[in-house]
Amino acid sequence: MNLYRSVRAVTEASGTGVVDWDAVAEAAKAATDPGSLDLSPEERAGYATDVRDARTRLRAVAAVEFDLPDAIEVQNRHHWIDANIRTFERVMRPIERRGAGVLPGVARVVNTGTMAFMLSFLGNNVLGQYDPLLLAEGDEDHGLYFVRPNIRKVADSLDVDYPRFRRWIAFHEVSHAAEFGAAPWLSGYLEARMEEGVDALAEGSLDREAFRELDTAMTAVEGYAELLMDRAFDDDYADLRRKLDERRRGGGPLAQLVRRVLGLGLKRRQYERGAAFFEAVADARGVAAASKVWERPENLPTNVELDHPERWLARVA
Repeated sequence: MNLYRSVRAVTEASGTGVVDWDAVAEAAKAATDPGSLDLSPEERAGYATDVRDARTRLRAVAAVEFDLPDAIEVQNRHHWIDANIRTFERVMRPIERRGAGVLPGVARVVNTGTMAFMLSFLGNNVLGQYDPLLLAEGDEDHGLYFVRPNIRKVADSLDVDYPRFRRWIAFHEVSHAAEFGAAPWLSGYLEARMEEGVDALAEGSLDREAFRELDTAMTAVEGYAELLMDRAFDDDYADLRRKLDERRRGGGPLAQLVRRVLGLGLKRRQYERGAAFFEAVADARGVAAASKVWERPENLPTNVELDHPERWLARVA
């Protein structure tokens, strides 16, 4: 890590946009230890086996057909930052088009520093990611990433077996691949809500309905993945679930503050609320009934139905 280089990159932010994305990448990576990618042949084969086994098990449990992305990468933290710079840049594009406003140089430095801090914090904490490449242009494929240094670090901190923990993370991320594979409309649905919300912010207003629909859809995405990985994982997982839930809630005062600012508390709520909904549906009618949520956009649960799964069952399943 080189904090001096990170600060210098932010203070020297330039260009015509509200964010200097080249400076964001440099600052975030300078403030983040990349971690080791020194994989043994056995470990590299382990990742491949975990992903293949997860696909096989999830196809059987969910009764849905899906393919894995062409882009499956074991990354270090710098690789993850580079991959997500493009996502942040796409999401910010409507705001970029409005310009930097008053004191553009000052605003650019603040915005660049904020984005660099966010990516550095996330890069140190993300374990795996299924990236549907929302708002991407062209024929880019979805991506599946594993941040190996973070997986090793968390396995050590939780005192769990690394290969077993790695496999559990693989099942979770491949569960997301199953969702987007079963619902070709899902990427477009999320993109539309995201664009509506960001466009409104760029105009200086707040489209509460767009963000509410986005939150509801993401709660379904996270909850269904939790259901699938729990039902498909080929080992006892109670200790992993408990320890990882404690990690999601834990951390020092600064880490907890950052998690609130970045909305990670909301993400944990999405996990818990969505998982409770789908567990109730699966217990009542089976996993195949829960999978009906991806048949068409109208099958997504409403905000009210998330807390009353029996209403969704009466309407859809």
